Amino acid sequence: MKKSAPLRLLGDITPAQFMRDYWHKKPLLIRQAIPGFKPLLPFDQLAALATKDYVESRLVTLADGEWNMQHGPLHELPPRAQREWTMLVQGLNLQDDAADALLRQFRFVPDARLDDLMVSFATDGGGVGPHFDSYDVFLLQAEGQRRWKIGPQKDLSLVEGLPLKILSNFKPAEEFVLEPGDMLYLPPHYAHDGVAIGDCQTYSIGFRSPSYQELGEAFLQFMADSIDLPGRYADPDLEPAGKPAEIPKNMLGRLADELNKMQFTEDDFAIFLGEYLSEPKHNVFFVGPEKPLTAARFAQTAAKRGVRLSRKTQMLYRGKHVFINGESFAIGRADKAALEALANDRVLDGAAVAAASGDVMDALFAWYTDGWLELSGK
Repeated sequence: MKKSAPLRLLGDITPAQFMRDYWHKKPLLIRQAIPGFKPLLPFDQLAALATKDYVESRLVTLADGEWNMQHGPLHELPPRAQREWTMLVQGLNLQDDAADALLRQFRFVPDARLDDLMVSFATDGGGVGPHFDSYDVFLLQAEGQRRWKIGPQKDLSLVEGLPLKILSNFKPAEEFVLEPGDMLYLPPHYAHDGVAIGDCQTYSIGFRSPSYQELGEAFLQFMADSIDLPGRYADPDLEPAGKPAEIPKNMLGRLADELNKMQFTEDDFAIFLGEYLSEPKHNVFFVGPEKPLTAARFAQTAAKRGVRLSRKTQMLYRGKHVFINGESFAIGRADKAALEALANDRVLDGAAVAAASGDVMDALFAWYTDGWLELSGK
């Protein structure tokens, strides 16, 4: 994807222009970002997915001014004729190739930030109330109409005692009605309220924005297994205690000096972040082929047809490290081009597979048997 080429998806501006002028800064309304766009799955298939325990789903209803939210699996839904209810199905890209392909159109943002595709089906008047997100989001209209009211308000206080995070003092500054194919981009913390006009489907393309607290806790846990502090505390110069319950000053200082010897390198951070960001979500499971080919047969077939990553696989890299589904390994210069191409393009053609080293072929075969990677074509 060229940063200098205008994208219809972005209203005929380039990704570089979008990042400079809009990303994290201000909203952008794009009429007919995807002309003629239609839902990728009909309602019945969405409702069926919402019944699965491996699909995250929610049901939001508003009745007599009272909000209610139910977490899936959702085995019963209100009648289609009933107003003001919303079914949310998270991670559609993990369940459907077309949804995955749609999500990948947004790869002008790095994979390390791209999260998932959520579908919101709502009956007339349905929505989740005025709220804000802590991450960037593209809202693509897939079916029917939705009226969006948005505003840059600073008062982000919430109504207390509700199952949803609803703003207590929403003051919209703009209003739009989106038709199928229209799309609205909103930066983090930009207040918005979307209400269905008749039955409608809206696709939300969301982005990862972990808190520093979350990252800090995960990093310290990650580093716990690699800390090496030899020796044991000793105090040969210890003096008799006048106040036995008081922690000795020398003990505190000596231990602080030793613990301060722990140093974290940029390599440590890179490996942690790569494994953390490529780790599959808790509800993601891989299934290998029912009748896997032998290693030799796989190599022959892959050299003809090429390979592609599973839509559930997250593959990243940084420097000499490659990360895939929460695992990491160092690569040599000879293998770097092939594995980086697989990560960036999510496919590797037959010629590239045929030219791959034995180490790369071993990795590809292991990923194939684990269901992380598939043979391309037929």
